[in-house]
Amino acid sequence: MSRATMLNTRTISFLELIGNGKRYRVPPYQRDYSWSEEQWEDLWNDILALRQQTNEYHYMGALVVQEASSDHDLLIIDGQQRMATLSILALAVIDRLGDLAKQGIDADDNRERAKELRNRFIGERDPASLIESSRLTLNETDNPFYQDYLVQLRKPINPRILPKSNRLLWQCFQYFKERLGDLSDIQQNGIELTRLLSETIARQLLFILITVADDLSAYTVFETLNARGLELTTTDLLKNYLFSLVKVKADQEALQRRWQKLIDTVTPERFPEFLRYHLLCELPKVRSQRLFKLIRERVRDPIEVFALLTALESRAELFAALSDPNHGFWIELSEARPYIRELNLFHVRQMAPVLFAAWERWMPDNPANFVSILRMVSIISFRHTVVSTLNPNELEPVYHEAAKAIISHQAKTPAAVFELLRPIYVPDHKFENDFATLAISTNGQRKKLVKYILAMLESYRSGRHCDPDTDPASIEHILPENPSQEWEQMFPQSQWEAAVYRLGNLTLLHAPANRRAGNASYREKVDIYRQSTYQLTKDIAELAPEEWTMELLERRQRELARIATAVWRIDAG
Repeated sequence: MSRATMLNTRTISFLELIGNGKRYRVPPYQRDYSWSEEQWEDLWNDILALRQQTNEYHYMGALVVQEASSDHDLLIIDGQQRMATLSILALAVIDRLGDLAKQGIDADDNRERAKELRNRFIGERDPASLIESSRLTLNETDNPFYQDYLVQLRKPINPRILPKSNRLLWQCFQYFKERLGDLSDIQQNGIELTRLLSETIARQLLFILITVADDLSAYTVFETLNARGLELTTTDLLKNYLFSLVKVKADQEALQRRWQKLIDTVTPERFPEFLRYHLLCELPKVRSQRLFKLIRERVRDPIEVFALLTALESRAELFAALSDPNHGFWIELSEARPYIRELNLFHVRQMAPVLFAAWERWMPDNPANFVSILRMVSIISFRHTVVSTLNPNELEPVYHEAAKAIISHQAKTPAAVFELLRPIYVPDHKFENDFATLAISTNGQRKKLVKYILAMLESYRSGRHCDPDTDPASIEHILPENPSQEWEQMFPQSQWEAAVYRLGNLTLLHAPANRRAGNASYREKVDIYRQSTYQLTKDIAELAPEEWTMELLERRQRELARIATAVWRIDAG
């Protein structure tokens, strides 16, 4: 990494960081304070451990800052949560010293200690104006509360009505005040209380300080640094960049309102994924690692910022709905719900650009076409990803071309879209062969996938709908997960592990029947299968009336594979 990208990297103590005459400012629209008791407790336990090991140090991770208007001003690009929390801890120590002075305990010395610690860690008054200058400035939501209440050691009148992040700041202050009160050796001892801050916290807590030149440099550091405590996200960086382009206050306020609504819809964690799929409707290849650079290249002024926001807003609700079959989007389009459930069950997302395009092209005038596309990508996903386990990187370029064709009206029907998607549609012969050897564990979340597959096969085989979500069946292992020794007569023990989760070894049974079958012998199980209401299970008794072997399992799975090829099929016409 060149010096132009990373101006300076060094290890620095909290005392050097906060006592070096620098002022640290959180960019106005960076995220609010969000640490809670879990993080406060971790930090406190680390500090307590350091008190017992005065020659040891604890690394707080990377602090990424950017030069601002002067040599003394730095923007906190990453690390605001830690800086805010340590500053509040310092204020808690200062307030505790004030309490001791008020109680008449070494009053003059404790007041002097509190004054010196405030000057060193919080800020100092200008000798001419007598205005206190804080070394830390938080974002627009948190800074007024931080400066007017915490820095001044004032209690808010009604903490319960504070905004969430302000409330967390206040709770953080209270937490550390209480923990300080729990330490018997410093409860009444101003010297030890001061030493906790000025020695343990100030000198034994270390940061990796990284000073960068600009937003792009910060993003490069973010992408390459792998250090404990790195908190900045792609969403934060993108937000900071977009807001930096908007200078007019009224526009900033409008952007903030709309941005917050957008983020609430898609969630901060999934915003980069959403943005990437949005761009893939237009661009053939968008890598996660280049999102920030791509936006910098495409968005350079306020008009382009708001144009991007408008485009994202038009797709945000659909993106959220694709992860939730109960989303309001599907109230009047209930036929879409089964396919939304399937796509989430398969854990696939790459089809999002095609669904964005199909929704915009055919809703609300022709919803049947949208549902057709939805079914199409579900079947493709099942064949490609679940059964044949092919490389998912093959999907995105094809979905991009299809999305572009739908948007430009070159693909006017679902059949035309399928022709574009055909390269990622696993052909019948390969799908059938892959299904014939498929094995899926029935533990954890995979259990739902197995029940879905068996329910779909049962629906086809019996001619009656078997809903995987509501049907009372449970999954029966013909060869049990924990076979008794008598199974060795039919099934060599060396084959048990390979066979137990094969699809050919799994079937559906009502729970009471499944409990009776349990680890019973095959001859006991087969009588239960004959009485089952599930056709797939009845078929086992006909195929294997007396014994269950690896050869019979293979034969049954080949038959299930033949059925599966008909169930998960797209007819091009």
